[in-house]
Amino acid sequence: MSAYDVIIIGSGPGGYVAALRCAQLGMKTALIEKYDTLGGTCLNVGCIPSKALLDSSEHFHNAAHTFTQHGIELTNLKANITQMIQRKNDVVSQTCAGVKFLMDKNKIEVHYGLGSFIDKNTVSVKASDGTSTSLSGKNIIIATGSKPNFFPGMEPDKKRIITSTEALNLKEIPKKMLVIGGGVIGLELGSVYKRLGTEVEVIENSATLLPSMDGTIGKEFLKILKKDGFKFQMEHRVQKVVNKGKSVVMTALNKKGEEVTFEADYCLVAVGRKAFTTGLGLENIGLTTNNRGQVEVNDHLQTSVPHIYAIGDVVRGLMLAHKAEEEGVFVAEVIAGQKPHLNYNLIPGVIYTWPEVAAVGKTEEELIAAQIEYKVGSFPIKALGRARASMDTAGIIKIIADKNTDEVLGVHMIAPRAADLIMEAVVAMEYRASAEDIARICHPHPTYSEAIKEAALAATENRALHI
Repeated sequence: MSAYDVIIIGSGPGGYVAALRCAQLGMKTALIEKYDTLGGTCLNVGCIPSKALLDSSEHFHNAAHTFTQHGIELTNLKANITQMIQRKNDVVSQTCAGVKFLMDKNKIEVHYGLGSFIDKNTVSVKASDGTSTSLSGKNIIIATGSKPNFFPGMEPDKKRIITSTEALNLKEIPKKMLVIGGGVIGLELGSVYKRLGTEVEVIENSATLLPSMDGTIGKEFLKILKKDGFKFQMEHRVQKVVNKGKSVVMTALNKKGEEVTFEADYCLVAVGRKAFTTGLGLENIGLTTNNRGQVEVNDHLQTSVPHIYAIGDVVRGLMLAHKAEEEGVFVAEVIAGQKPHLNYNLIPGVIYTWPEVAAVGKTEEELIAAQIEYKVGSFPIKALGRARASMDTAGIIKIIADKNTDEVLGVHMIAPRAADLIMEAVVAMEYRASAEDIARICHPHPTYSEAIKEAALAATENRALHI
């Protein structure tokens, strides 16, 4: 039996990054992955492939709708979905190969197969050919991630009623797609097909879009998406979805309780994700999951078995790849006896539509609930010279600061490259900057980042310069 300082079950962003940090810290490390490629959901059927298709579809959309205004004329423009999928697959293959290279470079032993606890220090790895290997570990990290969620009546058949996994590999551009859930996954993949010419109709149970984000952002984003051609049915509760062969029919109850039906080529079920622990053998080590299927951990990400840790989507908190990565590094350093720092309030969230949506810190609604006095500064993207030059004028930057101390408490934005712009806010908030601190930093002109300075100026005695 092979013995290790650390065994990590799951090679997604949390697992493989934990393995890298453990190896850097001098630990003999093993990584277990049940599939044939490393990288987990994020690299194989999540973050990376969806961004590849988002970029391809955005190029097509611009070619169809904005190139003429730029003085670029095209004829016979068409979308080749087969080539888009192939490029996406190439990006995934290259990225997964990069992870394997890093494992080899850092002398991390990779074991392919289903990892399952035999006891508190032993993990069995059952390979696809049926053979099993036992590994012994002083410390074990559970990083088994999550899988698409669904509710009764909307069970995916992976043909017409699909999850994000199947949506990344369609062989045709649908005429119409129903999307259950107006969250990150539904809006991103809905954007891919909307740009390619699909009619996209979102069925959302909530009264507002992105209910967990700042209310201003949700309202503004809804306006932008409607202008782009998205259809929304808010406060509709899905009862059932039926595959009719060449179409799907959905039955839902509207806010009046009336039964309504919708028909489309495909139905994308995008109602979030749920923790995945199937086959892990938690019962063999005395661990149970909570009512959300998650493994319970303490502030050091330890389970009730002190040398067994859990990170990423399988534990509480936001289901984000970068959150999992930070937790992976955190646990590696805890095992090494260090005292790492992880501020959950400053983990940014991003939606990769266009314009992008990004946020960090507290929402206005959270501050009202906590009875914290605050002030707000905002700035429209359309007031930027850079935005007019690039024809990306939709969006807003919103900065929330403490009314008494001026400390920045939250930053929320819809903007071109918001996924990158949000890091200015994260860095500023990590050092507990005030709105005036940001306002007095010289920002280059013309850039999208100027909107952050202007929003900070607006929060500082309402003195934005360009509105």
